[in-house]
Amino acid sequence: MVSRVIPVDPFDLVIFGGTGDLARRKILPGLFRRFCAGQMEEDSRIIGAARSDMDSEEYRHFVREAITEFDPKTKGECAHLDEFLTRLHYVTIDALGETGWAELAELTRSDKVRAFYFSVAPRLFGPLAERLHLHGMADGESRIVVEKPFGRDLESARALNKVLAEHFEENQIYRIDHYLGKETVQNLMAIRFGNMLFEPLWNSQYVDHIQITVAESVGVGGRGGYYDRAGAMRDMMQNHMMQLLCLIAMEPPAKFNPDAVRDEKLKVIRALDPVREEDIVRGQYEGTEDLLGYRREAENPESTTESFVALKAHVSNWRWANTPFYLRTGKRLRERASEIAIVFKDAPHSIFDEDAGRHRNILTIKLQPNEGIELGVTIKEPGPGGMRLIDVPLDMSFAEALGPEEADFPDAYERLIMDVIRGNQTLFMRGDEVEEAWAWTDPIIAQWEDDAVPPIRYATGSSGPDDALMLMHRDGRRWREIKA
Repeated sequence: MVSRVIPVDPFDLVIFGGTGDLARRKILPGLFRRFCAGQMEEDSRIIGAARSDMDSEEYRHFVREAITEFDPKTKGECAHLDEFLTRLHYVTIDALGETGWAELAELTRSDKVRAFYFSVAPRLFGPLAERLHLHGMADGESRIVVEKPFGRDLESARALNKVLAEHFEENQIYRIDHYLGKETVQNLMAIRFGNMLFEPLWNSQYVDHIQITVAESVGVGGRGGYYDRAGAMRDMMQNHMMQLLCLIAMEPPAKFNPDAVRDEKLKVIRALDPVREEDIVRGQYEGTEDLLGYRREAENPESTTESFVALKAHVSNWRWANTPFYLRTGKRLRERASEIAIVFKDAPHSIFDEDAGRHRNILTIKLQPNEGIELGVTIKEPGPGGMRLIDVPLDMSFAEALGPEEADFPDAYERLIMDVIRGNQTLFMRGDEVEEAWAWTDPIIAQWEDDAVPPIRYATGSSGPDDALMLMHRDGRRWREIKA
């Protein structure tokens, strides 16, 4: 099997915040890998724009060091690194003033696709959009890429949508969620809608419940200041987890195009019931002798911000009536592991003795770190000891099934940036989708703030608070083990 690399049209990509951490770690190394793969046409350019006072040659040196340090696949050893660096330019710019804007407008004056990546603080999104429009860079071939957080509540998300809409059309705005760029996440749609085997069973008649887990083994680290203002609900549940739920629960779109897919995702969010207070657990990790606890990492000894959330949600429509969705996400858990598990119901009648045990089919989509799909099936245990049943996995690790080269997937940012250049918004959130997600999330956060009840403390390296285990135990179910 040979994957095809299809070059994109020539483009100018301007990275606002081009000297920042995200640009160094993800955006620039990702663009370099796309260049090495032959996906960038000869006259495509990458323009860094930031407050730092440097020229283009100094910026190329900066990018060389970033690629060497943060490119895990090539380690900067692509033979074309010098050639890639010639595509780079730099403009010193003031997002809130006039410095650099005339130079940027002149530099990007062409018939090529123009994309502007807002890798900056959210408070600068509006001013950047305004100045791009003012200086004639918001025409029909221009696109803006907006990083999260897209607001911190419904009110701020609406205000930001309004500001961006004053300068750009909705089809020019790309609200990026890197989780949607993961190969396995995209495979959710292929699994569901490309296989007759699963779609007839993908409903409340056959599915007992669904678990979505995004677990991290690290703490907040250097992001303590930001994270303490956001928390797990805003940082993960409102966007990443919501998107995974939508892809699992959505109806088949009429066509595989951006608005058809996003229309169906929007219907899922609107069908979500409010979460009852007893169906949600929030926690905060404690420290050990070797690792700081959350409050010390966040440098806030009185912090009541959650680093863990588990909840039970219901999608009130015909497909999913009475089928619970259990979602959990947290930091400093046992392993770094993300998966979606579709747990099917028991057979309506078992012909086997009770000694055979209780067995269920489980379809597991593994998102990280080992991407793949696993289907648990029940078979007879080998041997002459009678009819004893065991569960075994039909396991498709992408690395094994496709070979190491084919399974060496592009990073999510690589894929998503190329989609921006193509003008494909399928994997990006629409404005109304963002607002509806906040409308569902806001009452939960407001209740926490009104109650002023601190999150439950949980041990580093655990599966989270014991109350999260009880969330499922009282329903006669249990969380799947967190393991890589």
